[in-house]
Amino acid sequence: MLKGWFGYFKHANKSTFPKIDGFIRMRLRAMLRKQQKRPGLGRCHADHKRWPNVYFAELGLFTMTQAQLQASQFR
Repeated sequence: MLKGWFGYFKHANKSTFPKIDGFIRMRLRAMLRKQQKRPGLGRCHADHKRWPNVYFAELGLFTMTQAQLQASQFR
């Protein structure tokens, strides 16, 4: 799903990607919290330790920053 969005964002300023990546990871952590019936937005340090960015990478989720770097190498 995110790969489709990359086509939309590939012309964006590079400083946009870390903001988008951070927002997406925060939302994913909030969903994981909700599955555990815990309130909150997934912003606390404990959530970041529980579900670090590596956790999402191991699940096959990539960051927009990584995708932009890969796309720029193929030009």
